[in-house]
Amino acid sequence: MDQDSRCTGERELSEAVSRITTSSATSPSDEEDNQPEAEISCQVRKENPEKDDMQDCSTTLSPNSSMTTKELQEYWRNEKRQCKQIKLLFEISSTRIVEHQLSKYVMYKIIILQTGSFDSNKSVIERRYSDFEKLHRNLLEEFSEEMEDVTFPKKTLTGNFTEEIINERKLAFKDYLRLLYSMKYIRRSKKFIDFLTRPELQEAYGCLRGGQYTKALEILLEVIGLQERLTRGNPAAIVPTLCAIVVCHKDLENPASAFEYGEKALSRLRGHTSHRYYIPLLDTMITLAYELGKDFLSLQEKLEEWKTKKDPVRVFTLKELAVREYVR
Repeated sequence: MDQDSRCTGERELSEAVSRITTSSATSPSDEEDNQPEAEISCQVRKENPEKDDMQDCSTTLSPNSSMTTKELQEYWRNEKRQCKQIKLLFEISSTRIVEHQLSKYVMYKIIILQTGSFDSNKSVIERRYSDFEKLHRNLLEEFSEEMEDVTFPKKTLTGNFTEEIINERKLAFKDYLRLLYSMKYIRRSKKFIDFLTRPELQEAYGCLRGGQYTKALEILLEVIGLQERLTRGNPAAIVPTLCAIVVCHKDLENPASAFEYGEKALSRLRGHTSHRYYIPLLDTMITLAYELGKDFLSLQEKLEEWKTKKDPVRVFTLKELAVREYVR
């Protein structure tokens, strides 16, 4: 009996140690415990798919032995970002009346803030009533059921420029954007994202085509943060913008900055070698790496590997692709 009791006790002790070890391996670190409440685990996300708007863990690539140390670091940084719930707040801080010879309208200044962040993460855009009206019509076409209870401020025949009407619309548009963003399928839609980013991107690409690289770069750097937060579930969506930034930096003879943004673009194309920007970007990165005295052999290997798998086709340069974006 004593021997049996001792064996039983040893087995229970062993099981207890095993449970503690497993718990230690799966529990978050002290650093993670101190993260904001917005940061939640991928497991919670899977159990509550409708509760938050983060990319499913199953859609991300797993680390592998072929990754360099830098690629692994970038991979885990992306993983950590993807397991954070990002929410945006909309404020309409001010308005201004614009008068042309044949038209007069009000521009609403929209400030877009990320929850839990300071002004360094804010984006500022301007839109007029007709822009909101067009967005509403477009969303009604695609999301008629979701938009059933969404009200839109009506146009008035007179008094559109009175302080009272303008202030009413400021509050109405703020609530309107907040409500749209609260609906998952709408905030992920191209029409909603275009409303918030397309005018600025069109202006930036117009400057790029005109050789105004400094002005284009200024606008692109303003919009890239917002565009990234709006398309978190689709990392490749911001590749054209990142590549346009590469082109601007390269033509402004800032190879180090061009290479930095090129690396960001490549990290978002991992597993998307058929993407139209992949080969032009690789080609540009090889040139930049050679110019900066960096190792370009791994980039060259990827390029050669792609060439062996694909039939020879006419490939545009990175700049040729960039100038074709947002051409009306």
